[in-house]
Amino acid sequence: MKLKLENFRKNTLAFMRDCGYAPIERSAQGEWNFAKSLMGRDYPRFHCYVKEEGINLLVNLHLDQKKPSYAGSSAHSGEYEGEVVETEAERIRRLFQKSFQ
Repeated sequence: MKLKLENFRKNTLAFMRDCGYAPIERSAQGEWNFAKSLMGRDYPRFHCYVKEEGINLLVNLHLDQKKPSYAGSSAHSGEYEGEVVETEAERIRRLFQKSFQ
């Protein structure tokens, strides 16, 4: 699920940490990779790629149900839609809106 947070004026790392996400890495192109555990273990987890585009923050969110099956593979049981992902996306939107108050 893709979110566009318009007129984003916060620090990306600080905002995502406020949302409960831990940074995994940042690419040379400036795209962040974050994860948020659901049960205190590695999986299942919310996983997102976050990129600043002008004054907007683009968040590509999905739910990883389990670890990739094969070593070196990026394929996983990811859910990009559904009630759980939509609820998490709405939570992120609310936290973003709350940051303006």
